[in-house]
Amino acid sequence: MSPAHRATGEVTSVGRVAEILKQFARSRGALSAAALAQRTGLPKTTVYRTVRELVRVGLLERDGRDYRPGLLLFEIGEKLPQQRDLREASKRHLMTLHEATRQNVGLAVLDGFDVVHLDVFRSVEGPRLPQHSGGRSPAHASASGKAILAFMPPESVVIPGDLPRFTPYTSVESGELRAELRRVRRRGAAFDRQEAIEGIVGVAAPVIGPDEEVLAAVSMSGVVGRIDTARMETAVRTTAMTISRDLERARSIVRPVLRRR
Repeated sequence: MSPAHRATGEVTSVGRVAEILKQFARSRGALSAAALAQRTGLPKTTVYRTVRELVRVGLLERDGRDYRPGLLLFEIGEKLPQQRDLREASKRHLMTLHEATRQNVGLAVLDGFDVVHLDVFRSVEGPRLPQHSGGRSPAHASASGKAILAFMPPESVVIPGDLPRFTPYTSVESGELRAELRRVRRRGAAFDRQEAIEGIVGVAAPVIGPDEEVLAAVSMSGVVGRIDTARMETAVRTTAMTISRDLERARSIVRPVLRRR
């Protein structure tokens, strides 16, 4: 049974929209309502009614008697870069940083008040940390989390009232954490001073998207006494800025296409 169907076999309204929009991903050009009905198997009257509504909200545009994806779809795609694209833009630079420093290196994004690790490059000489690709860590106790939170608009940072303490060094007071985020923003990098795991320290810097929105953080971590986070800060910041520039260059290719539409 298709995801567009309920358990009863009935096609949902959201399912109809999804089925229609999918056809444009499989096509190289505009499609007529009749072609959409044939491709989806939906009744013509349903397709005509649905595409009119999609045009009204900007998800589709009229192209003569045919339809094509609307600018709203492009705007959504640009505003929310896919994690796959972010990983692809980052991987080469993360591997270079990893090979140059021989330390644990990672890329993470924010989800709620956790960071989700998109990529983790482990060092044979570094500590065996619990972080893994797809895993989560608390934002307030990680360098990556603080690097991302610090570069978000302050009004959009909602700090939970019951932050867990993992070590004696973990900041769990809202005011103390906000002061730390202000320091991170001024410096351009965040530090994990044994706040998640005793004996482990780290440094992270933000990846900034084409619209000046923080997308992710590049991090490096190691054992206290074996890694100089102050010295590694420059390498981490440089890597994050290089990824940001690559994302901007990729965006600059798309902009002229959008303007022509």
